[in-house]
Amino acid sequence: MTDTDYVHGYSPKEATRLVDQAQTLVELLHHDTAYPPGNLVLEAGCGVGAQTVTLAKNSPRARITSIDISPDSLTQAKRRVEAAGFSHVTFMPADVFNLPFAPASFDHVFVCFVLEHLADPLTAVRKLLGVLKPGGTLTVIEGDHGSAFFHPDSAHALRAIQCLVDLQAQNGGNALIGRELYPLLTRAGVKNVRVSPRMVYADASRPQMVDGFTKKTFTAMVEGARDGALAAGLVDETTWDQGIADLYRTAQDDGTFSYTFFKAVGGK
Repeated sequence: MTDTDYVHGYSPKEATRLVDQAQTLVELLHHDTAYPPGNLVLEAGCGVGAQTVTLAKNSPRARITSIDISPDSLTQAKRRVEAAGFSHVTFMPADVFNLPFAPASFDHVFVCFVLEHLADPLTAVRKLLGVLKPGGTLTVIEGDHGSAFFHPDSAHALRAIQCLVDLQAQNGGNALIGRELYPLLTRAGVKNVRVSPRMVYADASRPQMVDGFTKKTFTAMVEGARDGALAAGLVDETTWDQGIADLYRTAQDDGTFSYTFFKAVGGK
């Protein structure tokens, strides 16, 4: 994976979206993510540190090493974690396909929203498994854009979402990887894999979820693919604009939105 393979880009707006997403989904995704004191944890693909802050907070006495291929993202991640007051995280540039660690270096490996961007996630998982100690755990969290359902329904909105799925596929990624985690991890050699679906549901009775997820996470993510979708000829401008408007429409008082993430945990 290279910097240019990240379909969402590295803009300040995207960094803000990632943080909004992480803050909104903390309880849903990470209420059961914690590591014991003294354990060595590898966070592969930390990005701007949106998930790293939660890892550090939930495991204050573990020792965390967070890696990413983007130097700019690492700088932001380090700044974000230090601002949160945590000092037990080490940051370093590294590629998941060429890890600079000896075999069996870590007690646990954590990967969140990374495999979807890789052309060869199977090899990536095998590489990560190689630096995991026997008896250690591997945690993988991914979304699945095909799991988005909403009211009012809209063919234009579904088309806009499909454009993002298609763009990610053109970049070598898989925006539908959430549904594939169990067979992917078991094929890679991960043992005792358990996958739990984590559904986001938003309606007017959950205004924080409407704002944090429907608007600022999911719709903002799709909206960010506008230039790429139009340039690739995947959709016309009128259809795209209507699709985005219809996604925002689901955030009104009579609208609903749901989406499913998948969290897989296995061992070595």
